[in-house]
Amino acid sequence: MQALVANVDSPEALLHAVAARQDRQSFLALFRHFAPRVKAYLRRQGADSAVADDLAQEVMFKVWRRAVAFDAAKASAATWVYAIARNAHIDAFRRTRRPEVDMDDAALVADSRPLPDDAMAHGERAKRVQDALASLPAEQATIVRMSFFLHKSHAEIAKELALPLGTVKSRLRLAFGRLRDALHEDRA
Repeated sequence: MQALVANVDSPEALLHAVAARQDRQSFLALFRHFAPRVKAYLRRQGADSAVADDLAQEVMFKVWRRAVAFDAAKASAATWVYAIARNAHIDAFRRTRRPEVDMDDAALVADSRPLPDDAMAHGERAKRVQDALASLPAEQATIVRMSFFLHKSHAEIAKELALPLGTVKSRLRLAFGRLRDALHEDRA
């Protein structure tokens, strides 16, 4: 008769009671039995006292939620609970090694202002392009401005200027050659 009573209070029987009826008394008995042992196990694994305490709480919460997944044919209750504890410890270790990134953190937002050197270089480059455009013949400069600054297609430019499409394309090609030469000379 005592063996039957001992079996009712076994961790496996307590887990089955939690799984079957969400028996709070059985869970309380499991908690009293396993929580201090899980915390000691986590401390031996290198967790400090506060982390071990938090993880032990997390482990026991998982035991409550996942009691229906326990299968006494596969493992003892202790093995099952310690496997949950081991996995919780590994997850906690991974979180500390690779903390979650807050994408709204001001330190991670790139400064939208250009660096002074970049701003100066951009200004110099813009001045060189303006000077090169000014050196083009008027008909070529007009077509370049319409194409690149007004974003017009070659056909639209040809229509507006009453020029053949081939003439627009050849003037653009000539203008690019002159611009390339003028900008190349400035760098040399």
